[in-house]
Amino acid sequence: MKKILLVLMLFTNVVFSQSSDNTCEILNKINALIQEEHIRPKLVDDSLSVFVFDNLINELDPSRNIFYKSEYDELADKYRTNLDDLILSDHCDFLADITSVYKKGLLRTKTVLEKIQKEPMDYAKKDTIRFYKKSFAFYLKKEDLEKVWSKKIRYQILDEIAESSDNLDSLKTNFKSIELKSKNLIVANEICRINTLLETNTKQEEKLYNYFCTYFDPHTAYFSDDSKTSFVASLSKEHLSLGMTVSLNEKNEIIIAELDPNGPAYQTGQIKKGDQIVSISNQKESLQVSCASLESISTMILSESNKSITLTLKRNSGKSFDVYIEKQVMKDEDNSVFSFIIGKDSKIGYIKIPSFYADLDGNSRKGCADDVAREVIKLERDNIKGLVIDLIDNGGGSMEEAIKLAGMFIDYGPLSIVVDNKHGTSVINDPYKGLIYKGPIVILVNSNTASASEFFSSIMQDYNRALLLGSNTLGKATMQTILSLDETKNTDFLKITINKFYRVTGKSHQYIGVKPDVVLPEFYEGVYQKESDFPTAIKNDSIQTSLKFRPYVKRALIDKLAKNSTNRLADNYFFNNIKKINLKIDQLVNTPKAEIPMTLDAVFKQKKTVNSLWKEINTFNDENNPLDVYNSTVNQFLLGAYPNDKTINQYQINNLKTNPYLNEAVNVINEFNAAK
Repeated sequence: MKKILLVLMLFTNVVFSQSSDNTCEILNKINALIQEEHIRPKLVDDSLSVFVFDNLINELDPSRNIFYKSEYDELADKYRTNLDDLILSDHCDFLADITSVYKKGLLRTKTVLEKIQKEPMDYAKKDTIRFYKKSFAFYLKKEDLEKVWSKKIRYQILDEIAESSDNLDSLKTNFKSIELKSKNLIVANEICRINTLLETNTKQEEKLYNYFCTYFDPHTAYFSDDSKTSFVASLSKEHLSLGMTVSLNEKNEIIIAELDPNGPAYQTGQIKKGDQIVSISNQKESLQVSCASLESISTMILSESNKSITLTLKRNSGKSFDVYIEKQVMKDEDNSVFSFIIGKDSKIGYIKIPSFYADLDGNSRKGCADDVAREVIKLERDNIKGLVIDLIDNGGGSMEEAIKLAGMFIDYGPLSIVVDNKHGTSVINDPYKGLIYKGPIVILVNSNTASASEFFSSIMQDYNRALLLGSNTLGKATMQTILSLDETKNTDFLKITINKFYRVTGKSHQYIGVKPDVVLPEFYEGVYQKESDFPTAIKNDSIQTSLKFRPYVKRALIDKLAKNSTNRLADNYFFNNIKKINLKIDQLVNTPKAEIPMTLDAVFKQKKTVNSLWKEINTFNDENNPLDVYNSTVNQFLLGAYPNDKTINQYQINNLKTNPYLNEAVNVINEFNAAK
């Protein structure tokens, strides 16, 4: 027996050693590439070690209820300032050590949960709970493990019960029966989640690689072959798809929200809108939806490597059934340019650009810029008097597409200055002569307008080619490329920040964002994460330049239009109320919470406050008269040829009719035209 055990131990050590060697090999390849190509390479030192260790531990135990404080202290003492030395000397078995302690913590937590599952919960015991916005110190002791988890489960049960009805008296009357059902479901889901973490094939190595990368900046990242394929697919408006959308219902169940009649899910003939997804399988592993993370569920559904998926569905609480679906290449309606006309008299064109998607194959005209050009041509046939370009929530994409698009609206001249990691500068010039459209333009932006969108917006602003209206943008003025870590294998890749770009004025919006000419509030603006919120974000700077360029109109005109718009909206009901609601959101999210008693009354009151705010946001409407939104003559004809597009087309129209940002953009263009 001892001999067998010894053999097993030797074999395990060999496996760990091989894994450790491979981990170090990839990390050192990442480091070599970063030191050679990154715009701002940094030393691999204690600072990196602390950053990687803290992020890795926070990822594993964000709620501080898995690791004992003694375990954390021991790991921190061994590794927190030593990972740099271990990586550089090819000793990466620290990851196996950390993972081993983590899995040990998961197993004992599972044991505690199984005990809690069998025993009644004491709701008479006086206790309080406090919520922390940021990570806090490890505190868990062996003797407190059951107490901590009992407290967490007790709160979750009370929270679940408080969510189930608006009638507190009814909840109290039926507490016993509701409590039993809630407790069984909550504890079972916690155990299931832990089983998933114990059994999952997801490697901690990828998390380690990514924290190593993000130490250099937030946008440098490691890609496996699978994640690279998925990322590249996200930059296209066509990709492998199931042809359906899902949503969370009030019970946090994942429900089929929409089915595309042209998609593979609909064509199975077995799936209906409203079906509940119970589990998902890619033939290699299965995820139980009730206890898996939304991230893992999303990854399994969207991953380009999962060309086929088996969904286990439930309809109307009936018996579960399996449906096998093979993905098809489909157009992503949520990632495609579309246009409308606003108003019968003034006729203002509107173009929504959801992202700067690209024709990555280079042999078809499926890029964002060409699609915008086609929509402009359609709108011009109806003699539009101005154009609104909507970049709200456009997170960027292909810089090449942004350059092409800017060139279409700028007559000629420089667009941007690029600085590489050798401090060399080059100028990006307009790739086209002339303009595709000569009329006035307003661009809508917000906190989620990022990267390529900011690049395009800043060019249009510097040339006085457009008035920018909305909220301050994210603040990313860097460019990335994807490089292979080993061209002989092509299995591991690095998305690496190689350039910084500057405006034609020499200024940069890196870290600070692009400030619109007309600044308007938006919901959640104090909650959205900006570039400046990332601890490793590259700071703002500027360079000296003597570039010559010809503005479209005088800056004084843009400033006058912006000032008039700001005055016009000073007493606007919608925007002033957004500010008031944002103060409530900020108080709810960013203000440190006081302890609340662990009673149904207290949790119900807390839940009521949150639900009241949520309802206020969702039912809040603009009081302006609805805009007259309709299709261009060409698009109206195309809808007749493709009737399946009518549903989404009407949905888009309805959303725009009461859009106050669009309403003000139309006002600005009408004022510009009147002033000519």
